[in-house]
Amino acid sequence: MSETVAPKVWFITGTSRGFGRAWAEAALERGDSVAATARDASSLDALVEKYGDRLLPIQLDVTDRAADFAAVAEAHERFGRLDIVVNNAGYGHFGFIEEVTEDEARAQVETNVFGALWITQAALPYLRAQGSGHIIQVSSIGGISAFPLVGIYNASKWALEGFSQALAQEVAPFGVHVTLVEPAAFATDWSGASAKHSEPLPDYADVHAQVAASRASRNAAPGAPEATAAALLEVVDAENPPLRVFFGTSPLTTAKNDYAARIAQWEEWQRVAERAQGSL
Repeated sequence: MSETVAPKVWFITGTSRGFGRAWAEAALERGDSVAATARDASSLDALVEKYGDRLLPIQLDVTDRAADFAAVAEAHERFGRLDIVVNNAGYGHFGFIEEVTEDEARAQVETNVFGALWITQAALPYLRAQGSGHIIQVSSIGGISAFPLVGIYNASKWALEGFSQALAQEVAPFGVHVTLVEPAAFATDWSGASAKHSEPLPDYADVHAQVAASRASRNAAPGAPEATAAALLEVVDAENPPLRVFFGTSPLTTAKNDYAARIAQWEEWQRVAERAQGSL
């Protein structure tokens, strides 16, 4: 990787706070240009005042496919190219699977899956035409492992992981990279003001209490979103960026334990797999 990096053009969704805000500021601070989206564009006024024409604020609800395509086109028209597209907009939904309503489930998937899909589809023609580009999909440790209380959120991130892994293979011939960023617990509004909650069922009261205690222990020391900026810049500046990268120290242990258990169970039941094939 060269020590001198040419200025890049970013398109980042969900920049009013959290990861999106930290990454937009880091990109602008080093001289890059950013098309930044938010549900309320006025939340970006301070960045416009500080960075001027290098920031393009766009009011956007990522669940609106037509608006997604228009926003990406506006960014490309303004800056003439797109180098890094970051699908960061999303939220966490809390509720046991039996508690999640149809509207809640659909809303979670509309934002976390379809929002990222529409932005990705909108950006790809530009990236393919220029023969370069990097799509950053903000997933989670919950995108490879699943935890009680956030099952519908896990489902949305597993879907994001699935289509992004396929996408990476489809666009590699065009010089386009795809990276899934899988953070641990960070001090964002993911579990706070931006989160949604299902109405709890009384029958699960004891289980809710157990899960709450486990979550509190697991997330006792959340990371600072601002600290991830340097890590993301290293990923996007890499000549051969990874398909997947954890942010935080705990996800690797979680992943190793989870996948070791999966492999052990698959091996234990391999005889049944073979019987299903008709070989026994």
